[in-house]
Amino acid sequence: MNGWPETGAVAPATTPGLTTAGAVATIRLNRPKQHNRIDPADIVALHELIATVEGDPAVRVLVLTGTGPSFSSGYDLSTAQSSARPAPPSVGATAPDDGEVAFSRLCDRVEAIRVPTICALNGGVYGGSTDLALACDFRIGVTGMRMRMPAAQLGIHFYPSGLRRYVSRLGLATAKRLFLTAETIGAEEMLRVGFLDRLVEPDALEGAVEELAARIAACAPQATAGIKRSLNDLANGALDDRAGEAAFRASLRSDEFAEALAVWSQRKPS
Repeated sequence: MNGWPETGAVAPATTPGLTTAGAVATIRLNRPKQHNRIDPADIVALHELIATVEGDPAVRVLVLTGTGPSFSSGYDLSTAQSSARPAPPSVGATAPDDGEVAFSRLCDRVEAIRVPTICALNGGVYGGSTDLALACDFRIGVTGMRMRMPAAQLGIHFYPSGLRRYVSRLGLATAKRLFLTAETIGAEEMLRVGFLDRLVEPDALEGAVEELAARIAACAPQATAGIKRSLNDLANGALDDRAGEAAFRASLRSDEFAEALAVWSQRKPS
Protein backbone atom coordinates (compact mmCIF):
# COMPACT_ATOMS: atom_id res chain seq x y z
CA MET A 1 0.00 0.00 0.00
CA ASN A 2 2.46 2.67 -1.24
CA GLY A 3 4.97 1.90 1.49
CA TRP A 4 2.70 2.85 4.39
CA PRO A 5 3.77 1.00 7.58
CA GLU A 6 1.36 -1.08 9.56
CA THR A 7 -0.26 0.64 12.52
CA GLY A 8 2.02 0.56 15.53
CA ALA A 9 5.08 -0.48 13.54
CA VAL A 10 8.26 1.24 14.72
CA ALA A 11 11.27 1.08 12.42
CA PRO A 12 14.81 2.00 13.47
CA ALA A 13 15.90 5.51 12.54
CA THR A 14 17.48 5.67 9.09
CA THR A 15 17.96 8.02 6.19
CA PRO A 16 14.79 8.38 4.09
CA GLY A 17 13.54 5.32 2.24
CA LEU A 18 11.75 4.76 -1.05
CA THR A 19 9.01 2.27 -1.90
CA THR A 20 7.01 1.94 -5.11
CA ALA A 21 3.57 0.45 -5.69
CA GLY A 22 2.39 0.60 -9.27
CA ALA A 23 2.54 4.20 -10.51
CA VAL A 24 3.03 5.68 -7.02
CA ALA A 25 6.40 6.12 -5.32
CA THR A 26 6.64 7.03 -1.63
CA ILE A 27 9.60 8.67 0.07
CA ARG A 28 9.41 8.45 3.85
CA LEU A 29 11.41 10.45 6.39
CA ASN A 30 12.43 8.06 9.13
CA ARG A 31 13.87 9.68 12.25
CA PRO A 32 10.74 9.64 14.44
CA LYS A 33 12.53 10.20 17.76
CA GLN A 34 13.97 13.44 16.35
CA HIS A 35 10.60 14.34 14.80
CA ASN A 36 12.12 13.55 11.39
CA ARG A 37 14.71 16.29 11.65
CA ILE A 38 16.60 16.45 8.36
CA ASP A 39 20.39 16.26 8.57
CA PRO A 40 23.05 16.47 5.83
CA ALA A 41 23.01 12.70 5.24
CA ASP A 42 19.24 12.85 4.70
CA ILE A 43 19.65 15.56 2.07
CA VAL A 44 22.13 13.41 0.15
CA ALA A 45 19.80 10.41 0.40
CA LEU A 46 16.76 12.43 -0.70
CA HIS A 47 18.55 13.66 -3.82
CA GLU A 48 19.42 10.06 -4.69
CA LEU A 49 15.85 8.89 -4.14
CA ILE A 50 14.45 11.72 -6.25
CA ALA A 51 16.87 10.78 -9.03
CA THR A 52 15.59 7.20 -8.83
CA VAL A 53 11.99 8.42 -9.15
CA GLU A 54 12.88 10.70 -12.05
CA GLY A 55 14.52 7.80 -13.85
CA ASP A 56 11.53 5.47 -13.56
CA PRO A 57 9.00 6.17 -16.35
CA ALA A 58 6.43 3.94 -14.63
CA VAL A 59 6.16 6.37 -11.70
CA ARG A 60 3.43 9.00 -12.16
CA VAL A 61 3.05 10.31 -8.60
CA LEU A 62 5.47 10.87 -5.72
CA VAL A 63 4.27 10.91 -2.10
CA LEU A 64 6.45 12.48 0.59
CA THR A 65 5.61 11.59 4.18
CA GLY A 66 7.15 10.82 7.58
CA THR A 67 7.27 8.16 10.27
CA GLY A 68 5.92 8.78 13.75
CA PRO A 69 3.92 11.67 15.24
CA SER A 70 5.52 14.48 13.19
CA PHE A 71 6.11 15.11 9.52
CA SER A 72 9.37 16.97 10.14
CA SER A 73 10.93 19.43 12.57
CA GLY A 74 13.04 20.94 9.79
CA TYR A 75 16.73 21.07 9.00
CA ASP A 76 19.28 20.30 11.73
CA LEU A 77 20.33 23.85 12.64
CA SER A 78 23.27 22.65 14.72
CA THR A 79 25.21 22.32 11.46
CA ALA A 80 23.89 25.45 9.78
CA GLN A 81 26.10 28.20 11.22
CA SER A 82 29.45 26.53 10.62
CA SER A 83 28.52 25.36 7.15
CA ALA A 84 27.29 28.82 6.16
CA ARG A 85 30.66 30.47 6.81
CA PRO A 86 32.63 31.28 3.64
CA ALA A 87 35.50 28.93 2.85
CA PRO A 88 39.00 30.40 3.31
CA PRO A 89 40.70 31.54 0.08
CA SER A 90 43.09 28.59 0.12
CA VAL A 91 40.19 26.19 -0.25
CA GLY A 92 39.18 27.63 -3.60
CA ALA A 93 36.54 29.87 -5.08
CA THR A 94 33.75 27.32 -4.97
CA ALA A 95 32.52 24.75 -2.48
CA PRO A 96 29.70 22.20 -2.48
CA ASP A 97 26.34 23.33 -1.19
CA ASP A 98 25.75 22.48 2.44
CA GLY A 99 23.68 23.53 5.41
CA GLU A 100 20.67 25.69 4.68
CA VAL A 101 21.91 26.22 1.12
CA ALA A 102 21.79 22.48 0.47
CA PHE A 103 18.35 22.30 2.05
CA SER A 104 17.06 25.09 -0.18
CA ARG A 105 18.39 23.25 -3.25
CA LEU A 106 16.56 20.14 -2.09
CA CYS A 107 13.26 22.02 -1.85
CA ASP A 108 13.83 23.50 -5.30
CA ARG A 109 14.41 20.02 -6.69
CA VAL A 110 11.24 18.67 -5.10
CA GLU A 111 9.30 21.54 -6.68
CA ALA A 112 10.79 20.83 -10.11
CA ILE A 113 10.43 17.05 -10.16
CA ARG A 114 8.71 15.73 -13.28
CA VAL A 115 5.81 13.95 -11.59
CA PRO A 116 3.12 15.54 -9.40
CA THR A 117 3.92 15.35 -5.69
CA ILE A 118 1.71 14.87 -2.63
CA CYS A 119 2.96 15.79 0.83
CA ALA A 120 1.19 13.48 3.29
CA LEU A 121 1.61 15.46 6.50
CA ASN A 122 1.26 12.80 9.17
CA GLY A 123 1.89 15.35 11.93
CA GLY A 124 3.44 18.70 12.81
CA VAL A 125 5.73 20.55 10.42
CA TYR A 126 8.22 23.19 11.47
CA GLY A 127 10.96 25.44 10.13
CA GLY A 128 12.41 24.63 6.74
CA SER A 129 10.24 21.57 6.36
CA THR A 130 7.25 23.87 5.92
CA ASP A 131 8.95 24.90 2.68
CA LEU A 132 9.62 21.27 1.78
CA ALA A 133 5.86 20.72 2.08
CA LEU A 134 5.09 23.84 0.03
CA ALA A 135 7.44 22.56 -2.69
CA CYS A 136 5.01 19.67 -3.22
CA ASP A 137 2.03 20.11 -5.51
CA PHE A 138 -0.56 18.94 -2.96
CA ARG A 139 -0.63 18.80 0.84
CA ILE A 140 -2.96 16.63 2.90
CA GLY A 141 -2.77 17.05 6.66
CA VAL A 142 -4.24 15.46 9.77
CA THR A 143 -6.33 16.92 12.55
CA GLY A 144 -4.34 17.97 15.58
CA MET A 145 -1.20 18.92 13.62
CA ARG A 146 0.51 22.30 13.85
CA MET A 147 3.03 24.35 11.88
CA ARG A 148 5.51 27.08 12.74
CA MET A 149 8.12 29.11 10.87
CA PRO A 150 10.61 30.45 13.49
CA ALA A 151 13.26 31.86 11.10
CA ALA A 152 13.00 35.50 12.25
CA GLN A 153 12.96 34.47 15.89
CA LEU A 154 16.16 32.47 15.31
CA GLY A 155 17.89 35.29 13.43
CA ILE A 156 17.76 33.54 10.06
CA HIS A 157 17.02 35.43 6.85
CA PHE A 158 15.20 32.70 4.96
CA TYR A 159 16.48 31.79 1.50
CA PRO A 160 14.84 33.45 -1.54
CA SER A 161 13.19 30.44 -3.19
CA GLY A 162 11.49 29.55 0.10
CA LEU A 163 10.16 33.08 0.49
CA ARG A 164 8.86 32.90 -3.07
CA ARG A 165 7.06 29.63 -2.41
CA TYR A 166 5.41 31.04 0.69
CA VAL A 167 4.18 34.11 -1.19
CA SER A 168 3.06 32.25 -4.33
CA ARG A 169 1.25 29.52 -2.38
CA LEU A 170 -0.15 31.46 0.57
CA GLY A 171 -0.16 35.12 -0.45
CA LEU A 172 1.95 38.00 0.84
CA ALA A 173 -0.15 38.77 3.92
CA THR A 174 -0.09 35.18 5.22
CA ALA A 175 3.62 34.83 4.42
CA LYS A 176 4.37 37.96 6.44
CA ARG A 177 2.21 36.76 9.30
CA LEU A 178 3.94 33.38 9.53
CA PHE A 179 7.49 34.67 9.05
CA LEU A 180 7.40 37.94 10.98
CA THR A 181 5.52 36.68 14.05
CA ALA A 182 6.80 33.07 14.28
CA GLU A 183 3.21 32.18 15.21
CA THR A 184 2.20 28.56 15.63
CA ILE A 185 -1.02 27.73 13.82
CA GLY A 186 -3.19 24.62 14.01
CA ALA A 187 -4.59 22.33 11.39
CA GLU A 188 -7.87 24.18 10.78
CA GLU A 189 -6.02 27.46 10.26
CA MET A 190 -3.51 25.72 7.98
CA LEU A 191 -6.45 24.63 5.85
CA ARG A 192 -8.01 28.11 5.92
CA VAL A 193 -4.87 29.92 4.74
CA GLY A 194 -4.23 27.39 1.99
CA PHE A 195 -1.23 25.58 3.41
CA LEU A 196 -3.32 22.39 3.33
CA ASP A 197 -5.47 21.30 0.41
CA ARG A 198 -7.33 18.81 2.57
CA LEU A 199 -7.59 17.95 6.26
CA VAL A 200 -8.49 14.44 7.44
CA GLU A 201 -8.44 12.36 10.59
CA PRO A 202 -5.10 10.55 11.10
CA ASP A 203 -6.54 7.13 10.29
CA ALA A 204 -7.93 8.49 7.01
CA LEU A 205 -4.66 9.93 5.72
CA GLU A 206 -3.53 6.85 3.80
CA GLY A 207 -6.87 6.50 2.02
CA ALA A 208 -7.02 10.21 1.15
CA VAL A 209 -3.51 10.12 -0.30
CA GLU A 210 -4.21 6.97 -2.30
CA GLU A 211 -7.42 8.46 -3.71
CA LEU A 212 -5.65 11.63 -4.86
CA ALA A 213 -2.69 9.69 -6.23
CA ALA A 214 -5.03 7.47 -8.26
CA ARG A 215 -6.73 10.51 -9.79
CA ILE A 216 -3.39 11.99 -10.80
CA ALA A 217 -2.02 8.69 -12.11
CA ALA A 218 -5.10 8.29 -14.33
CA CYS A 219 -4.15 11.40 -16.31
CA ALA A 220 -1.82 11.37 -19.31
CA PRO A 221 1.75 11.52 -17.94
CA GLN A 222 3.40 13.68 -20.61
CA ALA A 223 0.65 16.28 -20.57
CA THR A 224 0.60 16.24 -16.77
CA ALA A 225 4.35 16.82 -16.56
CA GLY A 226 4.21 19.63 -19.12
CA ILE A 227 1.27 21.39 -17.46
CA LYS A 228 2.94 21.13 -14.05
CA ARG A 229 6.14 22.66 -15.42
CA SER A 230 4.25 25.52 -17.09
CA LEU A 231 2.17 26.25 -13.99
CA ASN A 232 5.34 26.43 -11.89
CA ASP A 233 6.93 28.74 -14.45
CA LEU A 234 3.83 30.92 -14.42
CA ALA A 235 3.88 31.16 -10.62
CA ASN A 236 7.58 32.09 -10.78
CA GLY A 237 7.02 34.73 -13.45
CA ALA A 238 9.11 32.71 -15.89
CA LEU A 239 6.55 31.28 -18.31
CA ASP A 240 7.73 31.33 -21.93
CA ASP A 241 4.52 31.80 -23.94
CA ARG A 242 6.12 30.66 -27.19
CA ALA A 243 7.48 27.49 -25.62
CA GLY A 244 4.10 26.88 -24.00
CA GLU A 245 2.28 27.29 -27.30
CA ALA A 246 4.74 24.95 -29.00
CA ALA A 247 4.12 22.36 -26.26
CA PHE A 248 0.38 22.76 -26.75
CA ARG A 249 0.64 22.22 -30.52
CA ALA A 250 2.96 19.24 -30.05
CA SER A 251 0.50 17.65 -27.64
CA LEU A 252 -2.22 17.75 -30.31
CA ARG A 253 0.03 15.61 -32.54
CA SER A 254 1.12 13.21 -29.81
CA ASP A 255 0.31 9.52 -29.51
CA GLU A 256 -0.81 10.25 -25.96
CA PHE A 257 -3.55 12.58 -27.20
CA ALA A 258 -4.59 10.22 -30.01
CA GLU A 259 -4.98 7.32 -27.60
CA ALA A 260 -6.88 9.43 -25.05
CA LEU A 261 -9.17 10.83 -27.75
CA ALA A 262 -10.00 7.32 -28.97
CA VAL A 263 -10.97 6.29 -25.46
CA TRP A 264 -12.92 9.51 -24.89
CA SER A 265 -14.90 9.13 -28.14
CA GLN A 266 -16.05 5.68 -27.07
CA ARG A 267 -17.71 7.21 -24.00
CA LYS A 268 -19.96 9.46 -26.03
CA PRO A 269 -23.46 8.22 -26.93
CA SER A 270 -23.78 7.10 -30.56
